[in-house]
Amino acid sequence: MNMQNLRENYPRLIFYMTQNGYSESYVARFRREIKRILLLSGSKGWGSYTDVYLSYAKTSHSQSYLRNKRTIIGTIENFDTFGQYPDGRRRHGILRRTGYNSLSEEFKSVINCYCKTERIRGKKESTIYTESHNATSFLLSLQHKGMDTLEKITEQAVINVFTSSDGKVTRSCSYKKNIAAVFKACAPFFPEGSCTRILSFLPALREKRKNIQYLTSEEISRIKTALTAEESSLSLRNKAIGLLTLYTGLRCCDIAALTMDSIDWTNDRLHIRQQKTDVPLELPLTTVVGNAIYDYLTRERHQVDHLEIFISQCHPYDGLKSRSMSNVANKIMKAANVRGADGDRKGFHIFRHHLATALLGNGIPQPVISRTLGHSSPASLDTYLSADFSHLRECSLSIEQFPLRKGVLV
Repeated sequence: MNMQNLRENYPRLIFYMTQNGYSESYVARFRREIKRILLLSGSKGWGSYTDVYLSYAKTSHSQSYLRNKRTIIGTIENFDTFGQYPDGRRRHGILRRTGYNSLSEEFKSVINCYCKTERIRGKKESTIYTESHNATSFLLSLQHKGMDTLEKITEQAVINVFTSSDGKVTRSCSYKKNIAAVFKACAPFFPEGSCTRILSFLPALREKRKNIQYLTSEEISRIKTALTAEESSLSLRNKAIGLLTLYTGLRCCDIAALTMDSIDWTNDRLHIRQQKTDVPLELPLTTVVGNAIYDYLTRERHQVDHLEIFISQCHPYDGLKSRSMSNVANKIMKAANVRGADGDRKGFHIFRHHLATALLGNGIPQPVISRTLGHSSPASLDTYLSADFSHLRECSLSIEQFPLRKGVLV
């Protein structure tokens, strides 16, 4: 690991961050990390920035601590390697290459081939990342067993990746699907049958279905109060986002991507192209939602040259990222004093789930609900049927013919 470039140029990174509004404490963390890397790189034998991160991963299991280290080390890596300054948008290299650098050359070529092919096909970058990340961990597991080429991979070794020593399944069906997507994409570019052979080794896993938590009527009442009360602790931006997702069911990525051109104020309509499906969607802009967005735009939003409607609340006021939506959702739940227990579902998807079940409960036809939610397949609505209690009660069977002791149903 050659530290000469970082040693000579890191003051430029510190100066840039200071001039662009990053807090003193945040800049100080970067300064300390850079000095640590320069001091220990030789004695620790680090060969890459991945090794720097792994030195923390071996001593800490705190996810928030490690996430912070990934961000800082990834930013330093991008600056040192590519001369890139932090801009609040770019995913940092360390997040994408952990594990990849340890792969054999042939396994790296599989990952590279998949990423290149799927980008040409137009697959979403987030999907490419998830699928390639799972395939990387799969190949790395096989490599640790001595198989560093596709030809050496055996069926039993593949099975062992998915099961424990006592035969219990330890990997999810989605993990298997992501790996399969990589080898299917690479099949035409590798020796005939090499990728197909590995695909045939992947075990048949049953997709698990779990009960999805839903919002109760009392929780909905509290959330609506928090989103509309004048003296609420929520900012106007967070109120607008909350009301928008509650009444439209829009996905977080679509709310983050909303621009000034997305709203037709004259006809009270929302026009978007969905991030997940790339399919256009038009929805009515209700009074309560429209007023909340208007209040945010005229009374709180910083006047910056960004087309995005929702922007960050601190410098440099960039467009809000979809990954920041969970923080907004948590603030809304806290302000409403609901779903505070560990394990409670708090993300915005529960608002989308509520809208679907509310429409179902009011007798709205399923095709209309699917179009409202922007589903590309009618089967996508099946997940929400489990909370359609008003219609599920119609399917219940009488237990009058079954003798029960007194007090059982009290």
